[in-house]
Amino acid sequence: MTEAQLEGILYDFIRGDYDVLVTTTIIETGIDIPNVNTMFIENADHMGLSQLYQLRGRIGRSNRVAYAYFMYQPNKVLTEVSEKRLEAIKDFTELGSGFKIAMRDLSIRGAGNLLGKQQHGFIDSVGYDLYSQMLGDAVAKKQGKQQRNKTDATVELGLEAYLPDTYIEDQQQKIEMYKRIRQIETKEDLTEVQDDLIDRFGEYPSEVANLLAVSQLKVQADAALIDKMHRKKDIITVTFSLKGTDEFSGESVFKALAKTKLKATVNLQDDHLIVGLVIQPKMAAPDWLNELTLFVKALSEMAASSVAE
Repeated sequence: MTEAQLEGILYDFIRGDYDVLVTTTIIETGIDIPNVNTMFIENADHMGLSQLYQLRGRIGRSNRVAYAYFMYQPNKVLTEVSEKRLEAIKDFTELGSGFKIAMRDLSIRGAGNLLGKQQHGFIDSVGYDLYSQMLGDAVAKKQGKQQRNKTDATVELGLEAYLPDTYIEDQQQKIEMYKRIRQIETKEDLTEVQDDLIDRFGEYPSEVANLLAVSQLKVQADAALIDKMHRKKDIITVTFSLKGTDEFSGESVFKALAKTKLKATVNLQDDHLIVGLVIQPKMAAPDWLNELTLFVKALSEMAASSVAE
């Protein structure tokens, strides 16, 4: 709209020619209409905390009781940041909440300037997850905590491990759940995701069970300094990184192998430690996957204990 059109519509609204005004977020920029007492904000989860605060400030500008409704799509899984923003805007409703809102916004977004001159740094260039990991590593280093070496293991086991459309139909919910599963690190995290899946979508099929198991296996493989796990027919080849080859002695590997029923071969190839695990005849996928997990878990615990020492 032109400036004249905007001015005319707002003047008519203030004068009471109509009772409902549909507008974009342009309404946040200092409009003062004392008789307005109700606001509906669509897709509030897409907006920043300061923007939500400014929008809410357009109502309640007289002695009339005012109401602001922050809406988002039904059945949508909110991101952690969006949920925190909406929680903050709900919590701070008293007069003079601006400073508290600003402090909560700072705690949600972080003080920034880690990777650039902007307030939030160049998060878009590295991704939020990597940014958070780098920030956590930097804080731990400042605190004098010893960092564990980790890899980004590739897990190729030929299993049906995914979220079927018949289990979770909504694509946005599916993406959010994939992200949560990828972030599982502890047994408590796994239990929480399992409970949430059952509570929201019912008992999960074998494909989802495999996905959860592989996710846990990858976390332990990263800690055990494994580069790759690949299954071809009845042989699972576990390739360690060069750091893993240096850290784990033959004795350590054989101790870990003692935890599993899988037969194994151990050798060096291009300076990389290679372990070949043989799946026993008639052994079902959940069984050999569990045996593989026991082996990798034992290695990850050895790596953790060596760091602690």
